[in-house]
Amino acid sequence: MVALNENLAAGVLTSLNTGAVDGGVGERVLIDYKDAIEDYKIVDLPALGMFCEPMTTETGGDIDITFAKPSMGMQEISEGNTPQYQHTNLRSERVSVGEWGLAIGVTRRMIEDSRFNEVEMALNEARRAVDRHVTKHVTYALFGVHDATLQTGLTGGTVSIIATTGESVITTFATAPNGGFLGSGGAVNSGRIYSYGNTSDAILTASHYVADGTATDGNVTLSAITDAMELIGGHGYNASALLISPGHYKTILNMADFTSAVATSGRYVLDTPVNSTSITGLIGSIYGLRVYVNAWCPPGRYFVWDESEKPMAYVERRPLTVEEANPGFGIVGSYMSMRYGLKVTKPMSGVVLLNLA
Repeated sequence: MVALNENLAAGVLTSLNTGAVDGGVGERVLIDYKDAIEDYKIVDLPALGMFCEPMTTETGGDIDITFAKPSMGMQEISEGNTPQYQHTNLRSERVSVGEWGLAIGVTRRMIEDSRFNEVEMALNEARRAVDRHVTKHVTYALFGVHDATLQTGLTGGTVSIIATTGESVITTFATAPNGGFLGSGGAVNSGRIYSYGNTSDAILTASHYVADGTATDGNVTLSAITDAMELIGGHGYNASALLISPGHYKTILNMADFTSAVATSGRYVLDTPVNSTSITGLIGSIYGLRVYVNAWCPPGRYFVWDESEKPMAYVERRPLTVEEANPGFGIVGSYMSMRYGLKVTKPMSGVVLLNLA
């Protein structure tokens, strides 16, 4: 290898032409570990795909979604008589469509002076912020967790839904705009509850917010899971999945019955759920329920549901839109905005288990 002579080296830009730590006199910084951006961990939960039925609307504000209810029955007919006339029966769910957005701005001088593509970095982070917002909104609305900004839970986002919350409270739009699963104190063939098969009234009217008997975040009570399966099955659905937090995940893995149930031919390393969780988020099954673990799941709540049914409606008025902004002289900017609403529309298809005594 031929070394550059002194005269030639003076005119060639190489990795040796680096500046000092304090700014220095170098022309470029070509190789410097400080130029690499260490990205942060992204916690992904495809909440819209897992829990929401997509719908679109041509109007804004509050809209109504209509659902059919069982309303007719066969009658024995005596000779010469006609059956009684019957009609369809419907119920509606009101969904509030709101607008959410953010704005980004980068000065022209910053664009000129930075070694990074500042506009592209800002747009990428803005898209991640949108993903975080939507995931949090869906999760909080699904679990009935209160948040004043998102207006989830009850009473303007000040109170979470719990096992004693009444059905009449959850179905009041002004109190619970995102709705919820069945509450306590409902009546059969009234409101959202109707007879199904030979299921007892006690099961049909039971709250779908169930305290598991232990007021410790991350606790998992197996009997509470089977209770949830019974409640869901009583309405004709088939419980098929369980969503838990990392704290619940640890508790489950520490259960002897679970670890023995997932062992294959005595192997506890390659064949355990621990090995594949980082790839799929699926850690195995309990009583036939696929088990998903995700950090977006509230630490004091876990969720059993029928995966074949989307318990929530995602009503979209305007999808995510990116527009050029004009913040001022020498500033490059963009607006991101979207209009949508969320509502639990199938209140019998899931059960929220609460870490409450």
